[in-house]
Amino acid sequence: MRPGPEQANATSAKEILRKYVPDFLLKQRSLVSNLGVQAGGTYAKLCLLDALGIREPNQRRAPAPVRSLLFVCFGNIMRSAMAESLMKRALTEAGRQNEVQVVSAGLHANPGREAHPWAQEASANLGLSMAEHRARLLTSDMVALSDCIFAMDFQNKAELLTLYPESQEKIFMLSAYGEAPWIGREIADPYMADLETTDACARQLEICVRNLMTSMFPSRASSEQTLPANP
Repeated sequence: MRPGPEQANATSAKEILRKYVPDFLLKQRSLVSNLGVQAGGTYAKLCLLDALGIREPNQRRAPAPVRSLLFVCFGNIMRSAMAESLMKRALTEAGRQNEVQVVSAGLHANPGREAHPWAQEASANLGLSMAEHRARLLTSDMVALSDCIFAMDFQNKAELLTLYPESQEKIFMLSAYGEAPWIGREIADPYMADLETTDACARQLEICVRNLMTSMFPSRASSEQTLPANP
């Protein structure tokens, strides 16, 4: 028995969908659904554009001057927490710790929770202690008081844009300060992975923070360049 026109059209639509929508996004349909219509749609669009290689919007960098930074991830026990610690150390080493406010938070944080053991170990490998870190839940006051809000992945960005549309111009991907080929792409959550993945994530965050510092204080970066040796 041949399929009717409606069944044939449905099959054709599925084939077209599978052709143009990344497999991983199809597998995350429940996530898109749980995010809601607006955030889910934004998330799907960000993923699709990334898969198509259209990444310029996520490579946008914060304009100077920047005096208050907010790092955001899902639970504030791994990525954003490590980014906060790395940024505070970089500012202290540069003698700029009193010039820039730095905080981190999670869109779905359990307030008061300690940093994940893997994040603590990965940070220790970079010479940082996160023993005192406690998770914070993102608030509208944090958003309002920040010059720049850095998301770690597309889900973070989609939720931020949905919850705080008035702040869209100051929402950026931290990976805009990464290195090729990952500029403007996701800094993946290592929560469901392992220590090795968390170590790699911490190193990626360290690169982003270093480049962010260079962007914020270009005169300092120029003064630290090594002069050529005399012939």
